[in-house]
Amino acid sequence: MPDTHFYRYDDYDRALVAERVEQFRDQVQRRLAGELTEEQFKPLRLTNGLYLQLHAYMLRIAIPYGTLSTRQLRHLAAIARKYDRGYGHFTTRQNLQLNWIKLEQAPDAIAMLAEVDMHAIQTSGNVIRNVTADHFAGAAADEIEDPRVWCEIIRQWSTLHPEFSFLPRKFKIAITGSPNDRAAVRVHDIGLRLWANEAGEVGFEVIVGGGLGRTPMIGKTLREFLPKDELLAYLEATLRVYNRYGRRDNIYKARIKILVHEIGVEKMRAEVEAEYAATKDGALKLAPETIEAIARQFAPPPLRPKRTKVPEVEALKLENRAFALWLKSNVAPHRVPGHAIVTASLKPAGAPPGDASAAQMEGVADIADAFSQGEVRVSHEQNLVFPHVAVESLPEVYRALERLGFAEANIGKITDIIACPGLDYCALANARSIPVAQRISNHFAELSRQHDIGDLKIKISGCINACGHHHVGHIGILGVDKNGVELYQLSLGGDVDFGRTALGTILGPAVEADKVVEAVDALVATYLEARQAGERFVDTYRRIGAAPFKERVYGAV
Repeated sequence: MPDTHFYRYDDYDRALVAERVEQFRDQVQRRLAGELTEEQFKPLRLTNGLYLQLHAYMLRIAIPYGTLSTRQLRHLAAIARKYDRGYGHFTTRQNLQLNWIKLEQAPDAIAMLAEVDMHAIQTSGNVIRNVTADHFAGAAADEIEDPRVWCEIIRQWSTLHPEFSFLPRKFKIAITGSPNDRAAVRVHDIGLRLWANEAGEVGFEVIVGGGLGRTPMIGKTLREFLPKDELLAYLEATLRVYNRYGRRDNIYKARIKILVHEIGVEKMRAEVEAEYAATKDGALKLAPETIEAIARQFAPPPLRPKRTKVPEVEALKLENRAFALWLKSNVAPHRVPGHAIVTASLKPAGAPPGDASAAQMEGVADIADAFSQGEVRVSHEQNLVFPHVAVESLPEVYRALERLGFAEANIGKITDIIACPGLDYCALANARSIPVAQRISNHFAELSRQHDIGDLKIKISGCINACGHHHVGHIGILGVDKNGVELYQLSLGGDVDFGRTALGTILGPAVEADKVVEAVDALVATYLEARQAGERFVDTYRRIGAAPFKERVYGAV
């Protein structure tokens, strides 16, 4: 199926990526020959997304704004099979990580990526990282405008930008085109929200200084409304101010959130606006034809309205309770009547969150070709999305996902856990994340129970760097090390929903690994006893406070 609704690389893109492959091949050969020390090689490999983890090298592959063609997904499967151990890990940055890459084969893997217009550029280092977006972009019924157009404009502007190749610290941007924030824009270095003002003009709210890690902060609004054609001028102004004043003497105080906190949002706004005023009418002002040329490449597929009520679907709902629950949790409204957005859960009971084997990736590609216009999305919640499925095809898609093990009806539920790789892979981690997620998932595996509990987001990090986003989990779990013992700190009340974004509050002393499931069970029991009609876990927590949860947990453990 042709990629009619994807950005297509031009000759410039392909030349850039090809040159990068050959540069990296030479760098690896010099490292293997001993001509480069590890200290000399480290910044070179990181520039190409190659990390040295606990047991092996890890390659982080960029998936801009989480959008994949089936050709690309099949290629990722082939790379995982040829150069890794036959599987990959989808991340909260909408990327794919391969955890067992051999250094001598890394250039060949990157060259294979280039065959399908993919790369690992700027997936590491103190640069502008992969720009993320709403995983329902271009399909969601509530969308104002497709944010991927603007992600692509930012990608082209920021790739190998000479002024921003050595920022004080890594820099992350996310964009949502919907009033329902599925991109977590308030916990990014820069978050952008498309919205329409009273005159009907669509522009950006610009949010700066969010982030998690050891000093979590919610971003502050610098601009309520920014004209779309001035986006790059405003971003460049913001990055220049950050580059000028950001801390370079202390890695823990180098993110833009610390700068905003230390000088205050008013001072930050004044500095950015002054820089912006001097440049907004120059070369960075986006010409209408430039915007239109990129927007055309994201033209929606030619979907025609179809039946919204399909007898076969209604009958299967009555016959198959698991299918009925799947429709409720994994299927979202589409902007075209008679179509739906389907989320494939990469969180079957007891599985490592976000993992997919090469065979499963190929199976997902087959489903997307048959039922979703040849398109797949990666969500920041570590699942995969089919954005364009006809309602009448839902039973077939469900059965195909069942065969892959990706039909768990748990999206947004207690077993739809976000977890970083933790101490099983990461050299920075203090504790394991994956086994904790697996134990919780197994304990709450029964679907009827999950749906009775309702929306409850658990997020687990193996260290303070917060790659598992534990600060914004309804229940956040942070692994900590105390005298060589892995302990887990619980926090409650985090959220990334727009208008309700909040950081969780630590509940009490950390618990031992074998007590985590018991503690989570106690939290859920407290919620179920106290909840009022329509309340989620986080709503009940906000209403009754921490005390009942704290009493139940620390009585139980």
